Amino acid sequence: MIRNTTNILMLIFLLFAMAGNAQSLQKQVNNIPGNFRITEEEMRLYRMINDYRKRYDLPPIPLSVSLCYVASAHVKDLFFHHPDQEPCNFHSWSDKGPWKAFCYPRDENKKNSVWDKPKELTPYKDKGYEIVYWENNQVDIDSVINFWRSIDYFNSFLMNTGKWQGNKWEAIGIGIYENYACAWFGQVPDPYGPPLIRGEVPVNNETADTGKKTESASAVVKDKQPILNEDAIAPPLNHKTAGPVTYYIIVRSNVPLKDAPKFVKFYSEKGFPSAKSLEKAGKARIAVFETSDKTAAMIKLKEIKTHYKDAWLLKN
Repeated sequence: MIRNTTNILMLIFLLFAMAGNAQSLQKQVNNIPGNFRITEEEMRLYRMINDYRKRYDLPPIPLSVSLCYVASAHVKDLFFHHPDQEPCNFHSWSDKGPWKAFCYPRDENKKNSVWDKPKELTPYKDKGYEIVYWENNQVDIDSVINFWRSIDYFNSFLMNTGKWQGNKWEAIGIGIYENYACAWFGQVPDPYGPPLIRGEVPVNNETADTGKKTESASAVVKDKQPILNEDAIAPPLNHKTAGPVTYYIIVRSNVPLKDAPKFVKFYSEKGFPSAKSLEKAGKARIAVFETSDKTAAMIKLKEIKTHYKDAWLLKN
């Protein structure tokens, strides 16, 4: 009888141990691929942000491999799958990857926050906060930093002002892909340290006290395939030949064609007599300003965004 009781207790113990191991394996799913690297352009934007902060005696923000990975995943999701269609904005995620789909701000009051993506995708155990840049062409790094500096909302992240005054950024991640750039900010350090740049390999270091080899922080992540493989999920890109460029300021997107005249009339009466409808794929975008001068377009966009915060620049 005692032996049977002992066997039962041992079985229960083993079942609990197996359950614990299963949970541990499940938690390991969000490890970063060992072959993840950032680009030189992403590193350059990171340095530009810290150079800007340095002018105002603000400390540099440490670069985070975890937040860079989240940023990289997000810009590719935005480019390939466009989860930023109304009523969702640039902080949204599609249902096309190994993450929870999220429409921001529509889903923000539900249990999961879009700012939990670092915890969902990486070993980083705190929230991250994002700013995004988009243009209808390959991203220009100088345009990104100039645009973020020119808008109070974005600048507050870069300079710890406004809502972020008194907070200290302990981690930042940069992602750039085709038309999109984003930066993720975190308030706790990333234990995995900074990422490697493309072309770099992990370095083994001899420790002075033990003589054992230890890998750099970026190398301790798991070596698996990236969660986004552009070649596998994206059709070939048809790049347009160079030609005349027009910049449009869009205030509404994804409008049913039957409703487009109503919105054009509405914005015309609001002081935009040149408002027009731009049709694409059976939907319409409402433009309130157009020009061939990019600088003029950026200045006008800043003005319009004071009234219509979701306005954006379309380049055709």
